[in-house]
Amino acid sequence: MNILLAIILGLLFGFVLQKSGAANPQKIINMLRLKDFHLMKVILLSIGLSSLAMFGLLAIGIIDAAHISVKASYFGVIAGGAIFGLGWAIAGFCPGTGLVALGAGRKDALFFIFGSLLGAFIFTLMYGELKTTFLFNDLGGKLMLASTENVKYKALFSSAPAFIIAGGIAMVFIAIAWKLPAKSD
Repeated sequence: MNILLAIILGLLFGFVLQKSGAANPQKIINMLRLKDFHLMKVILLSIGLSSLAMFGLLAIGIIDAAHISVKASYFGVIAGGAIFGLGWAIAGFCPGTGLVALGAGRKDALFFIFGSLLGAFIFTLMYGELKTTFLFNDLGGKLMLASTENVKYKALFSSAPAFIIAGGIAMVFIAIAWKLPAKSD
């Protein structure tokens, strides 16, 4: 049953990505060049609404906080994020949008996916050497913005409920999405 739900949610997510234009590399590049804010609005609104939903469901106990996983932060995450962002800006695809674009018949997405898999393969070959470098130095361990019941991670704002902190950030994202124009002037 879980795999069926994953397939249905994946198809729904791909459909939304395609309909919002996120599988079009030119729209992504125009967003990153601050020429077209449509996708930025979609992304900010999606993050805001899903954050409100998740933390609301956590607050009322429908989602068990023990299922929340916080990853440790280290220099490699920053370096990897920079490489990911650069690749996203150059190719106009991220992994999700690349797969959706391939499903929509874009041949350039095939090259992107091949390059992504090749990069991941090269990283696995180099991992043994990289794991002893500064890239894996700890930057403070597992840290959350706010505390949530049943989660044992350090919190920056330990006295404030997670729903208040996350809800505030989510509302800022939603407000920015609401106020952004569709195109730059």
